[in-house]
Amino acid sequence: MSSVQLAEASNAAVYATMVTLALAMVAFAVSFASGRVRPVAASAARIEGSGSTALLTREEPPPPMTAGRRAANIGMSLTWLAFVLLLIGVVLRGVWAGRVPWGNMYEFSISAALGVLGVFLVMSIRRDLRWLGLFVVLPTLLWLGLAVTVLYTEAAQLVPALKSYWLVIHVAAAIICFGAFTFAAATAGLALARGRVERRQGTEDVVGWAAHVPTRTRLERLTNVVVAFSFPLWTFAVVAGAIWAENAWGRYWGWDPKETWAFITWVIFAAYLHARSTAGWRGDRASWIVLAGWVSFLINYFGVNIFVNSLHSYAGV
Repeated sequence: MSSVQLAEASNAAVYATMVTLALAMVAFAVSFASGRVRPVAASAARIEGSGSTALLTREEPPPPMTAGRRAANIGMSLTWLAFVLLLIGVVLRGVWAGRVPWGNMYEFSISAALGVLGVFLVMSIRRDLRWLGLFVVLPTLLWLGLAVTVLYTEAAQLVPALKSYWLVIHVAAAIICFGAFTFAAATAGLALARGRVERRQGTEDVVGWAAHVPTRTRLERLTNVVVAFSFPLWTFAVVAGAIWAENAWGRYWGWDPKETWAFITWVIFAAYLHARSTAGWRGDRASWIVLAGWVSFLINYFGVNIFVNSLHSYAGV
């Protein structure tokens, strides 16, 4: 394929991803509006001969397929398809450029969207996360829309500072972290919203949209699992960036704006993990810290690359 054909194929794959995500968003919205079937919890049963009642966890037959459940299954299938299409688009972009496709903001944006979908789909392998699909697919679709309308740029040769194997190591870690932080921000935001409903209606008999998502406690636990995984990886990304900076500019750390905001993001998520280990800072306060860390990551990405003059201002826009 010629370079023009590769570029067109990459762009076509990204646009096909957006169409597929739009369909998935509709499917998840239908599922969310229709309600979902909750998994059967442990039930109380009397043990023969014991004379007492014990709590047993029993395998119940799968619930009948409802309209909401069917729509959620369609949404998950479309999300997997979107992931494959976007992966093709990213790979073709790299083949077209003759390098890893992370040389400008457009390339990082489509790769970051791939990271968000990847984290969500990997997490869904062992957990039923169909209830979260709408809150992952919608921001991913908006992110890709921003990439193709505002951030798009033709592939170009890398500036000297980016010509290093550390580009693969550092940026790959950052892409995975962005996906995990976005996932955690979605569950943290839902935990805050669900918590407000529970304070008004109680935990068990909530009605309305809150009945479609897990309890606040479960959402907070899921958020903590994701942040606990991604924080060491973000630590590695910051350290790898420092090593790369020494190779490129002769110093490990210079308080460049991007370095500073990367450190601020690290501090915020470190504070979150500390908050989770401190009983007085669990619940809503901890969820707000996660959202603050995600916003800090976005400021580092958009603010530094576009509005701040720094050593990292090679966004290509």
